[in-house]
Amino acid sequence: MPLPRYAQISLAATRCYHCVCRCVQRAFLCGLDAATGNSFEHRRQWIEDKLFDLAQIFCIDLYA
Repeated sequence: MPLPRYAQISLAATRCYHCVCRCVQRAFLCGLDAATGNSFEHRRQWIEDKLFDLAQIFCIDLYA
């Protein structure tokens, strides 16, 4: 059984985390989908803008 998030993250141990997310069912979030030939590159700027907005709301720093 997975641990709850509060038990996984320790601010005393480190203050910097690498967070990742992935798509399910081979869906493309950004870039060119080789299977269908569709380009989803336009989403990249949307995601970046949303990350910066959320960083301000939750008072966190984004490093990259």
